[in-house]
Amino acid sequence: KNPSIKLGNNIKRIREEKQMTQGEFAERRAWTRAYVSNIEAGKNNPTLVTIEKIAALEVTSDELLE
Repeated sequence: KNPSIKLGNNIKRIREEKQMTQGEFAERRAWTRAYVSNIEAGKNNPTLVTIEKIAALEVTSDELLE
């Protein structure tokens, strides 16, 4: 599986487990909901800085990249 798609699937799963909408998640990081949607869909290839901001969901990088 494409690593960007795996990352996106993991982000979506974790976001939903924390009962956050894409809009809420985006707002907390000063992103647009469309940007979050594209990451979750595997359309964007986030930088390490972006992955660090995503990890602010209180998850390990291993959880994001597994």
